[in-house]
Amino acid sequence: MVAKSYIGSLFGTSPVRPLQKHMASVQECINVLPEFFQAVLKEDWKEAKIIQKRIRKLEQEADKLKKDLRMHLPKSLFMPVSRRDLLEVLTMQDKIANKAKDIAGLVLGRKMVFPENIGPRFMEFIDRCIDASLQAQKAINELDELVETGFGGGEIKVVESMLTKLDKIENDTDKIQVGIRGALIKIERDLPPIDVMFLYKIIDWTGELADISQRVGSRLQLMLAR
Repeated sequence: MVAKSYIGSLFGTSPVRPLQKHMASVQECINVLPEFFQAVLKEDWKEAKIIQKRIRKLEQEADKLKKDLRMHLPKSLFMPVSRRDLLEVLTMQDKIANKAKDIAGLVLGRKMVFPENIGPRFMEFIDRCIDASLQAQKAINELDELVETGFGGGEIKVVESMLTKLDKIENDTDKIQVGIRGALIKIERDLPPIDVMFLYKIIDWTGELADISQRVGSRLQLMLAR
């Protein structure tokens, strides 16, 4: 009876609600990155460490929600969303928080210094990647309406519009990333090679935040097409 009560409180009236709750937790985690990088660009490593710990704690909270959902998700769901689709979206969402944790951990661990001509562009890059994750969250939050309408009616057009915007945001991050890499190429000979290598890695990892967010949208598009 306790287990049944727990499952009921976890899923409420919607089987997708835990997925939405997990994405909200993921977004809370990634939203801290700009504050973290502001401290990094100032080389305030004491503050950066405090913020990095917060990112790690938020990632752990999202991870706990992920495990709870996997453990209690019924093997068969009587709704237009398959269990497999829900779990695949959950996995992608989880990767966003993991990547945010990895980025902060590596930057802090190496006390990475960003060249002056890259710092402001990188902050713009971070912000746009967070926009991608936020747009993915908005689409996820429409799943309740989609389920209620049986994946029909005008709600599909609303979500499709959201996903089109997500694709545009991800395309913006690609363009910003190319610009940052180009700026780094111009000065990389003046920097220690190992520092350059890790700068490129962080640039790539940051771009993956938007890439993974777009994959969340791609999975939703597949669900709409079924």
